[in-house]
Amino acid sequence: MIRNLEKVRNIGISAHIDSGKTTLTERILFYTDRIHQINEVRGKNGTGAIMDSMELEKERGITIASAATYCKWDRHNINIIDTPGHVDFTVEVERSLRVLDGVVLILCSVSGVQSQSITVDQQMKRYKVPCIAFVNKCDRSGANPLRVSRQLKDKLGHNSVMMQLPIGLEDKHEGVIDLVAMKALYFEGDNGENMVEKEIPADLLDDAQMAREEMIDEVSLFSEELTDTILEEKEIGEDLIMQAVRTGTIAREMTPVFLGSAYKNKAVQPLLNAVISYLPSPLDIENEAIDLDNNEETVILESKFDKPTVALAFKLEDGQYGQLTYIRAYQGCINKGDTLINSRDGRKIKAGRLIRMHSAQMEEVEAIPAGHIGAMFGIDCASGDTFVSPKINYSMLAMHIMEPVISLSIVPKDNKAQINMSKALNRFTKEDPTFKTYVDHETGDTIIQGMGELHLEVYVERMKREYGAEVETGQPRVAYRETITKKAIFNYTHKKQTGGAGQFGRIAGFMEPCNEEFEFDNKITGGRIPTNYIPSCKKGFEMCMDKGPKLEFPVTGIKVTIDDGAFHAVDSSEMAFKAAARGAFLEGYAKARPVIKEPIMKVVIETPNEFQGACMGLINQRRGIIQGSQEEGVMSVIESQVPLSDMFGFSTVLRSGTQGKAQFTMEFSSYKKVPVSVAEEIVRKKQEEKTKK
Repeated sequence: MIRNLEKVRNIGISAHIDSGKTTLTERILFYTDRIHQINEVRGKNGTGAIMDSMELEKERGITIASAATYCKWDRHNINIIDTPGHVDFTVEVERSLRVLDGVVLILCSVSGVQSQSITVDQQMKRYKVPCIAFVNKCDRSGANPLRVSRQLKDKLGHNSVMMQLPIGLEDKHEGVIDLVAMKALYFEGDNGENMVEKEIPADLLDDAQMAREEMIDEVSLFSEELTDTILEEKEIGEDLIMQAVRTGTIAREMTPVFLGSAYKNKAVQPLLNAVISYLPSPLDIENEAIDLDNNEETVILESKFDKPTVALAFKLEDGQYGQLTYIRAYQGCINKGDTLINSRDGRKIKAGRLIRMHSAQMEEVEAIPAGHIGAMFGIDCASGDTFVSPKINYSMLAMHIMEPVISLSIVPKDNKAQINMSKALNRFTKEDPTFKTYVDHETGDTIIQGMGELHLEVYVERMKREYGAEVETGQPRVAYRETITKKAIFNYTHKKQTGGAGQFGRIAGFMEPCNEEFEFDNKITGGRIPTNYIPSCKKGFEMCMDKGPKLEFPVTGIKVTIDDGAFHAVDSSEMAFKAAARGAFLEGYAKARPVIKEPIMKVVIETPNEFQGACMGLINQRRGIIQGSQEEGVMSVIESQVPLSDMFGFSTVLRSGTQGKAQFTMEFSSYKKVPVSVAEEIVRKKQEEKTKK
């Protein structure tokens, strides 16, 4: 691995579904001599792209798990992570962005900024990751890269600056004009491997000069030297422009826009040059950790090899040789045989086999220095753990994980399937923090939870294929929640007298709605409840949040304040106050007018204009609220909010209603109160379930 970190780039490739992420990665690997044959995403003979190594990915032509690889370009080392586009696998994007220094955001030149592009952009903002944009599919009918650049400004708030102009669009797309060098670039050879510089065609010269002036105008904001050169009317050097673009991009105040067609092998090499020129090296990014031995004070990590090691485990996979842990080293260097500490639980681990990943292939290495991404074998840890040298006790900030919104019961067909199913579930829950499982104690069913129908469908299919676990699935269930709508006072005394010491504890206070999951406020004065019993009170209230008294759904959005109480010198104990808190919760909850909340999904439908009315009708039938509709050429984009419970099987209905021409994306938006009629139906179903038991 390269020790000169200025020559290292850790980048991700992110976009909406079907924008061409995996196709672009495949071309990058081909041009950098990592592979010697280009495979398509939906390849013939089931080959599939090299970055889609899972059988399911090859069959469906989608990316399910993010794949890591690396390549060399112009004496630079580029570590690449190809991420999924489907929102169901959003945790794959989330954890990749957590460890990356820069991102190539791909946008389709016809569809432009789509719903998942917005989600990816929010994730980039969360981790302050700089990006460059690549407007792909310029060979498609209806391609309009200038409109896409405007959408980047209007919809995502990026300061997008065109760095190239297209030479022809749609079926006449031949190449691009580089506005920095003022040259026309063409791509010749069987796979576009020969990049040829020519003079700009005469009919495009005026447009190119105008676009260059606009670009320099925008870019000069990031360089005083460039501004002075313009004012003095001297000749502007390419290096000056590139340095200013790099400064603006790394500060996340500018997004350079590049164009091309990955599928038609056009303009991928200039994009690689842009990655090296404009995206940050590990030295350009400030990474933080917290010092657990020093009041969790923030510490700035340095990408130096002689410092104590700090590394983050961001992804787990169960490989043929045991657990494979993907790690990003931020400081120091992990050498073979090093002893590290897992800062979450203080356990020692030994770095045995260290490897670099190239999709599903591996390459053994002696060390993973700071600024690099690699993997370790045989380490027992969880996703998001921090590994440090024994002399320090730092922890990296964990990534943002969304709560599951949909659940499904699964039943194994026989005893062998039961054993294999539990092995599979054990592995999947470890690998994917958004996939959860538990056993329903009342029905004995195993319940799996995830981010959407596709998410659960893929895991059930993987159970069958990878573990031979034949399982039957029940109806999908919605993750409802309970909450309260008004303030309620409680004053509960827990008394239990048996032979010997009894139990006594009194808690008084009130509960009220709040925006957090759960808040606890202690306003006890005068030692009415001794300080050492307060944590037990809090614990007692927290335990009640798992299962609401109304319909046994998890409770959310409650603030509990305790301001009075009483204890007994002999009979009071931690257990007594936990029981008193449970009693107080039930007493207050019954008076606080509890309601059921349901997950509302943000649903975006892209449909040909003639089916716009039909699609709106389908949303209205599902208690949906249409938030906006806009026509973009021959296509309409309808944005709406629809309850998840009404979205099951929607893809089939949408396809049949639009002759298979419409597609939709769905992601969790918020929880909202269920209408009375729907709440009554939920109550009735719950009672029926209890009666059956």
